[in-house]
Parts: sequence; C-alpha cells; structure tokens
Amino acid sequence: MKKYIFETRIEVRDYECDIEGIVNNANYLHYLEHTRHLFLKSIGVSFAKLHEQGIDAVVARMNLQYKTPLRCDDEFVSRLNLRKEGIRYIFDQSIFRASDEQLCLRASVELVCLVNGRLSNSPEYDEAFAPYIENVER
Repeated sequence: MKKYIFETRIEVRDYECDIEGIVNNANYLHYLEHTRHLFLKSIGVSFAKLHEQGIDAVVARMNLQYKTPLRCDDEFVSRLNLRKEGIRYIFDQSIFRASDEQLCLRASVELVCLVNGRLSNSPEYDEAFAPYIENVER
C-alpha cells in the first residue's frame, strides 16, 4: 500500500447523499478540504492566523477521479501526500472506504499562495511543509 503523510477517518452523513443513495459528488470536495485543514492543524499551522498576516493558500486547480461511491453511514479514510512544483503545493489525496480499503476517490489539488493579495511564494508555508516535501525552494 502507498505510504501517506496524513490520514483521518470520517463518516458519511445522510444529508450528504443524493436520491440515488450515494454521496453527492460535491461533498467529496468538502472531505478533501477538511482533510487538508486537519493536516495543517496537526503540524501546528493556523490557516486563520496566516490569513491575518495576509497569507492565503487558495485552490488553483483540482483533478478528481471518482472510483467507487460512498453511501450513507459508510466510514472512510481520507489520506494525503504533499509535493511542491514551482510555487504550487500539490496535495495528492485519496479516499478509501474503511470497511474494505476500496478506493473511492483520487484527487490532485493544487494550491498557490497569495501574500497581501499577490501570487507569491510563502516562506511560512515552505517552513511548515519542509519535513513533508523534498523540493521546497529556499
């Protein structure tokens, strides 16, 4: 199995499902974002405090591959890895159904930083992410 740097367990709630009884596609975006925020929290990064300093990490692009649907009351494991290419932080994220480790979603989420409203490198994010990515530009 592929090694990930962070994971969290989440349970599907009934209101996240559509008339077909499966998780509505848009809810996967929430799961992915929640996982990234928990990762930041786990390494001591406050998204809110960085925002107060004028540093905002924003989603620039997403590529999602839906594989197997989740259903009401399913528990799943959301995992991520992190790499950096140029000024982009790329989160490679996967969601697996907990009961059988079936891959449900694979995603590549690209974030960039706005520093005081301008596209820029963020030394603060670079420093926080350094233990998790190999090619941090210094």
